[in-house]
Amino acid sequence: MAIPGSLLTTAMAVMPHVDVKKALDTALSLDIPFWPQLPNYSYYEDMYVQAAEHFPGIILNMEKRTLRFSMEKFIAEFEEAMTHFDQPDYFDISKTYSVVYHEFLSKDLSSYPAIRGQLEGPISFGFNIKDQDDRPILFDDTVRPFMIEFMAKRINVQLSRLKKLNPNAFMFVDEPGLQFLFSAMAGYGDLKAKEDLDLFFSMIDSPRGIHLCGNPDWDFLLGLDLDILSLDLYTNAEIFSSYGAAIKRFLSRGGVIVWGIVPTGFENFEKENIPSLIKRLEEVWDILEKKGIEKSSLFSMSLLSPATCCLINPDREKTVEKAFKTIKEISRQLREKYRLNENE
Repeated sequence: MAIPGSLLTTAMAVMPHVDVKKALDTALSLDIPFWPQLPNYSYYEDMYVQAAEHFPGIILNMEKRTLRFSMEKFIAEFEEAMTHFDQPDYFDISKTYSVVYHEFLSKDLSSYPAIRGQLEGPISFGFNIKDQDDRPILFDDTVRPFMIEFMAKRINVQLSRLKKLNPNAFMFVDEPGLQFLFSAMAGYGDLKAKEDLDLFFSMIDSPRGIHLCGNPDWDFLLGLDLDILSLDLYTNAEIFSSYGAAIKRFLSRGGVIVWGIVPTGFENFEKENIPSLIKRLEEVWDILEKKGIEKSSLFSMSLLSPATCCLINPDREKTVEKAFKTIKEISRQLREKYRLNENE
């Protein structure tokens, strides 16, 4: 059940659409489709809200579109949550929390080379959700261990469900918060994060990996027990390519890299074209080749995607949809150039 490579296409899950069918059709147009997260369609479709379903202590205000945490509520609801800990369905995403997910599950996805799901990871969830004292719950030594196990169970049940539709299903753990890990955050540092993430990934079924758009410590990230890493190469090309040794180790143990190369922000997208984006991508690959990473091996362990999610374009979903079409064309041209179709 290896994750396919060969410069096939996938994308990030968060999309600006308010039309579920249109968003799904766009996601299903890629080689490796996914179920979109559509916060503009409903606050329930927000990635943090979806991860928070059934989490004790959560205060969800749909009218104000806020997500908070109360320790008093956590204590009151903890025992009830524990009675469900051996019930997989309890950790799946309900139809209330994602119409899109269940629509995706209703499709025949068996003909795709793979499919993908996603859930917010514990570091980002813990940074983003704040308690009654406006303190991130990640810093709470009581809540954090429960949160790690809770999120692992949520990822495992989704992956299990997706594998019934396609045996090559895999999961992204979305971790935008990792880029803040090495800033001066009181109460939580990189050593504790490494310990927690090692524990977290030991609880999660394979294949699974991390997606983030920021710029973390790449040595740290590439050293985790991941099957796949998805990043914004468009923004981080220069710094990421400087980690040749860590990238080589990651690939040598079977890791797959998703090269996010097509910008989805309106201004950056308009100033680029397919040749300029291919050039930017190949410059990174040339650097890595000089550091001892053969391109043939690299391509076999590589996917292509847009660079980031984007919810704020003035044209709403139009630029994002253009980015999806662009990454498909880049994939077609590169697969033809490097004769990857002949290897299938």
